[in-house]
Amino acid sequence: MSHQTGIQASGSVKDTFVGARNGQYRLLKIVIDNEQLVVGSSRQPVGSWEKDYDSFVLPLLEDKQPCYILYRLDSRNAQGYEWIFIAWSPDHSPVRQKMLYAATRATLKKEFGGGHIKDEVFGTVQDDVSLNGYKKYLISQSSPAPLTAAEEELRQIKINEVQTDIGIDTKHQTLQGVAFPIAKEAIQALEKLKNKKINYVQLQIDMKNETIILANTLHTELKDLPKRIPKDAARYHFFLYKHAHEGDYLESIVFIYSMPGYTCSIRERMLYSSCKSPLLEIVERQLWMQIIRKVEIDNGDELTADFLYEEVHPKQHAYKQSFAKPKGPAGKRGIRRLIRGPAETETPSD
Repeated sequence: MSHQTGIQASGSVKDTFVGARNGQYRLLKIVIDNEQLVVGSSRQPVGSWEKDYDSFVLPLLEDKQPCYILYRLDSRNAQGYEWIFIAWSPDHSPVRQKMLYAATRATLKKEFGGGHIKDEVFGTVQDDVSLNGYKKYLISQSSPAPLTAAEEELRQIKINEVQTDIGIDTKHQTLQGVAFPIAKEAIQALEKLKNKKINYVQLQIDMKNETIILANTLHTELKDLPKRIPKDAARYHFFLYKHAHEGDYLESIVFIYSMPGYTCSIRERMLYSSCKSPLLEIVERQLWMQIIRKVEIDNGDELTADFLYEEVHPKQHAYKQSFAKPKGPAGKRGIRRLIRGPAETETPSD
């Protein structure tokens, strides 16, 4: 879910937007200054939108400063001219600036008029938002989106499941493993996490009573997460991951299954492994918690900011270079061989 900052457009920006929607401008650069959206730069059309694009857009991109760029196409829809909304957030800009621009993005779109925006492009390097980058974006949008890891896992569960009446208070065997009862305190903590009243829940298995119980709900920042992973015991973790992605500020729940390997008993390893899928099924289907990513680790040191970001937003290799068939040798190719099917095979003559 994205959140807004309370930053609004200044009066002069709203007046400029009126002229822009009527075709007066080719480009508007919008920046945040003194907690207001203001016009940083504007350009009027010279040639076609494609001819103007790179020479207008690229010089306005600063290496360490985010901004928004509204770029007018020559096409129209029922509301008027169509626009490209570019959210520029370079990798080397301050984290606070990235978050501020990500959280204000929805406000700007609303002030300008979402019906005028045909495409949204997010970029951290110039190649992302160049004319060539925009055309690649259009190609990727026309292709069917691949399943996310969570969607693929849910698909596999639906294929393999043998029964769907898993209950919070019951223990029984399923194809996916053993569903232990979940303690009331654990359920309450998960509900609070779903409603974002807390940001971390750790669960453990009570081996003696064969129940999943609450371990702790300590407030946890991303930098604290490695310290929450026991080095000598398995655990289930649910973490509210706050971050910026493609210009949006997001709060996503990540499930982490930590198993430190052979420091745990065989029984502990087997129980945690067997209870994981039924636990997640209860959390997702009965508590209606949306888990964006499921991660398995054996060491808390793995949980760096880069690791978690790449797990939640894996890079998609959308553009494959087609294999070019190598050319045959120049000159005479020799005799072409004819391959017959079995029914066509001739009987050799004596």
